[in-house]
Amino acid sequence: MGFNVLKIVALLIVAMFPAIASAEAAPAPEGMGAVGQLIFFGGFILIFYFLMWRPQSKRAKEHRDLIGGLSKGDEVIIGGGIAGKIRDVKDDFVTIEVADNVEIKVQKAAVSAALPKGTLKDI
Repeated sequence: MGFNVLKIVALLIVAMFPAIASAEAAPAPEGMGAVGQLIFFGGFILIFYFLMWRPQSKRAKEHRDLIGGLSKGDEVIIGGGIAGKIRDVKDDFVTIEVADNVEIKVQKAAVSAALPKGTLKDI
């Protein structure tokens, strides 16, 4: 019985070959026109702007404002995760006290966040 089923399936497949061979190929779809390409490119630029350029420039502006507003006594966190209180501010560097009588000098750009006053006492 299993042999008969295989024989029938094989005959059906062979019988379909002429139909498949004689079938006409579907016409190839045409590409987008020039206007469609411009719209696609414009949409791509808009997505790129709203997902990458705009948020990055906003973060850069916030960081510039943070660095420009640093003053003596501010509590900050620097890039490595070290928290401390600013003791001195120069043009490009700040001196941060990280423990009693332990001060480090870092570039202003290394400051990643300003903490609310009194945060270091709670730690």
